Amino acid sequence: MGGATLSMLNLTDVFGFDALKAAFQAFIERNTGKGILTGFSANYTIVGDNARPDRHLLDRISPNRPICMLAVDLHCAWANTRALELAGILHGADLGQGAEVVMGNDGLATGELREFEAMRYIQNLTDLQGRDSLDNTGIEPVAEESRAHDRALIRRAGLYCAQHGITSAVNMDGNPYQAGLMRDLAQAGEMPVRVSLPLKLVEKDGPEGVDRIDLFGEEVRGWLHFGRIKLFLDGVYDTWTALTVSDYPERAGFRSEPLIAPEVFNAICVAADKRGIQVATHAVGDGAVRATIDGYEAAQKKNGKRDSRHRIEHIDTITADDLDRLKPLGIVASMQPVHPPGSAGLPLEPTTTIMGRARWNTAFPWKMIRDRNVPLAFGTDWPVSPLSPLYAIHCALSRQPWGPDTPDQRISLEECLMAYTTGGAYADFTEASRGALQEGFVADLVLIDGSLDELAKDKDAARIALTICNGKITHDAEL
Repeated sequence: MGGATLSMLNLTDVFGFDALKAAFQAFIERNTGKGILTGFSANYTIVGDNARPDRHLLDRISPNRPICMLAVDLHCAWANTRALELAGILHGADLGQGAEVVMGNDGLATGELREFEAMRYIQNLTDLQGRDSLDNTGIEPVAEESRAHDRALIRRAGLYCAQHGITSAVNMDGNPYQAGLMRDLAQAGEMPVRVSLPLKLVEKDGPEGVDRIDLFGEEVRGWLHFGRIKLFLDGVYDTWTALTVSDYPERAGFRSEPLIAPEVFNAICVAADKRGIQVATHAVGDGAVRATIDGYEAAQKKNGKRDSRHRIEHIDTITADDLDRLKPLGIVASMQPVHPPGSAGLPLEPTTTIMGRARWNTAFPWKMIRDRNVPLAFGTDWPVSPLSPLYAIHCALSRQPWGPDTPDQRISLEECLMAYTTGGAYADFTEASRGALQEGFVADLVLIDGSLDELAKDKDAARIALTICNGKITHDAEL
């Protein structure tokens, strides 16, 4: 997916209808033809604080050629009427729990598509035909011509990682198809970055789905590793799909619903843990975080305690009580400094209001997690957020509390660097060979030009001058 976005229209810094229209029209002029064009990283407030994008707005930009925008969190998209017609969802689609083609009072789709299963209809219109979709199972046969295209896309994404000083990446939307592509590249010596690839599972896969990881085939020692599954327990606050422990503000009785029923989630965790497979779970709402902890606890009670290092991805919100449950269960907090509203160009609204003031004190609680000695691994969640770790560290150091009585969750520069190096290696079970400059470790090195001490004030205070992965130069800024 990251490689796919490199040829899309980047809308990160675009705000206001006129700016959006100009950006898309210039993009259309550069990309002649009839196929769908996609913008990504669109903020929910891209056309105004009190306005939500819809098909009518996008029709004013492009009435005839299909276009769509992927939201900044990749959990929502907006499409124009032509795209909805081609996708066959202008009159809606029955997707069941957890995803939605939002319908208008006129009986037609508004253009807003919530969660992966709804977005997939639009992604199927692209040249990739949905192979970059988070809803792709990766078990369907793919023509060799398409496989060659996708290998090149992944290699391009790997080179982009190297440009930002990355030597190891965890690619969270794994499936057997991607495993095969990456194995081809790794065996040919064409992988610019080491990759840890989990198997993504959904509720219908059940605990039996864990065994599908065997379809990944052989690993490539030192370059391609499996041994992990990825689950999504909820969505995000901006689409009211984050699972909460208490009601959403001004929505009495509404807390969203889990994407995986608790009994199924627990069974999947038990099955994976029994096989020695690490579990990584997307959990944004405090209710999803609690359910994830419950599942990991169920696995430990059933299988016995071991060094499992099960991960929780994001932890946007968590209750104070659940913060104290992380360390005893050996859970790793996998978090992203670019995610808090107010950072990385993200507006505070509507997220902070939808989330509710009562959740602010323990939102994105990096310091509270470090103070409890919970293992912390930083990432960037690219392409949801900008890839650069240096930019992410700038965001971590410059983050401001949302209110005068809100705790300061910043951690030090040294702690940020550790979260991106030794912390990431620990979360990936590679701390004995990677993540530090130490005799006997693999030669993964990054040369930084500039001052890390100035990153808190200036996002451009440092840059990646050289990246070396396993002793091989994978990026040289001077070339």
